[in-house]
Amino acid sequence: MRKPSIYKQLLAFFIAGIVIFTTLGGWISVQAGTKSPISPNTEHLNLVGDGKPFKPADLEQSEKPYDGDRGIIGGIDKRKPMLSRYYPWSAIGRVQGTTADAKSYHCTGTLIADDIVLTNAHCVIDTETHQLSKELRFIPNVINGKPQSQEDIAKVENVAKNVWYGTDFKNGGFDNVKNQSNDWALMRINQPLARKYGRLGWKSVPSSTLIKQKQGKLFFVGYSGDYPDPTKEGYELLTAGKGWTASYQDNCSILSEESNLLLHDCATAGGASGGPIVDSIDNWPYIVALNNGEVTIPSTGQDVINFAVKMDFLDKLFGRK
Repeated sequence: MRKPSIYKQLLAFFIAGIVIFTTLGGWISVQAGTKSPISPNTEHLNLVGDGKPFKPADLEQSEKPYDGDRGIIGGIDKRKPMLSRYYPWSAIGRVQGTTADAKSYHCTGTLIADDIVLTNAHCVIDTETHQLSKELRFIPNVINGKPQSQEDIAKVENVAKNVWYGTDFKNGGFDNVKNQSNDWALMRINQPLARKYGRLGWKSVPSSTLIKQKQGKLFFVGYSGDYPDPTKEGYELLTAGKGWTASYQDNCSILSEESNLLLHDCATAGGASGGPIVDSIDNWPYIVALNNGEVTIPSTGQDVINFAVKMDFLDKLFGRK
């Protein structure tokens, strides 16, 4: 765990724009900003959900994201490959997008209702052009480039009507801290996949509780673009390459809150945007924060700290507040 004095230095860097904020595919300087708009069609969501997790009766459950004792050889990486087809790992998947100018990218998403996937706003809308992606797909439980079934690769039909987001990045782009704190999105897919793969719950936990009582008790899953490297020892069988098997890390912590953003120490990289930071509450998985980027020192490329979005927006959208 990092010392408080380091947090003060990070905040100074944060305000001065010395550090760099990495999202799904770019390097963006972080600066303070102004108010951000919300998706204009949010009032037509008609969401049904109670925020509680769900496991299908015929789907097995596993505490580990891998079978047996498989995982990363000690000393290579703190992350482990998510190799389990069981719940709750089954409910997390890869968001595959195509921008308006035909560029392909990926993020991470999680089923939170029958046909609703939670991810970041910058995973569905271009932060510079402010245009929605022309195509969005959700591939649940991708392992080594393979889903459980090709038939379960879901798409978002009519993106403009079936995607909702907390910001369109028009006021300051990703340089705007307000935009970053509203960097959430929901996608309605064309299949009720949660009935087969399950869904994670969500809970808006006070930041003070996360910081003081949940140190080293959270876990994170994301399809990081730097992971796994099949050329390294221990990854030889993961031949699909980087970004095609999710990484898992336990013993994560929310370290602080700055400008309505949560700072965390889970290992992330581009592609892990939209990944869930999860707490086990009464032995059930609840998303308590939404990863949305990394801060890196530009001169060295060293990862300094990571940011996450608070979960209170879901209570409002689902009518729990």
